Amino acid sequence: MPGNVPAVEGERAILLAYLSQQRYGLRLTAYGLTDDQARSVPTRSSLSVGGLIKHVTAMERNWMDIVLQRRSSEGPNVDKYRDDFTMTAEQTLQEILDDYERCAAETAEIIAGIADLGQPVPVPKDVPWFPDDVDAWSVRWVLLHLIEEIARHAGHADIVREHVDGGTMYPIMAAAENWPDSPWLERWRPTGDQRIA
Repeated sequence: MPGNVPAVEGERAILLAYLSQQRYGLRLTAYGLTDDQARSVPTRSSLSVGGLIKHVTAMERNWMDIVLQRRSSEGPNVDKYRDDFTMTAEQTLQEILDDYERCAAETAEIIAGIADLGQPVPVPKDVPWFPDDVDAWSVRWVLLHLIEEIARHAGHADIVREHVDGGTMYPIMAAAENWPDSPWLERWRPTGDQRIA
């Protein structure tokens, strides 16, 4: 996928294209990393590239659960929330990326089955960070919120990635998409024992 969202027609197609583009940008932060690099925490925060992708996957699934009203009765789980930000020693980057791909396909299938993006999505009342004065969002609002959340976390992942090996977004994209080097942009290249994922 190129650096810009393709020109598409229709609100649903545009929203899904922007959602896909943000996912792609987040996935690119993992390009060429080893499992150890993907789980490393090189900044003052506790964030890693693998953990951010894992969190965004869980967050997107949770929103689709809310859209479909298939919420669990246990309410928010603080330990699970924290675990979703952590790439464990047993997990591989490829497993996390494959799960993120499955999540994207699940979301596309769910959204394809909803005729009206204005369909109300009731606000869960057991979540402390959700508003008390709003009864429902729309599916459209949820898609825009997903775009916003993924973009925010892709920015976090960009910073973490740059601390891991100096890789930045467009050189990494150029390497992933095999762009030719040019006077204004050289592709990212692995160093040492890095592999291309």
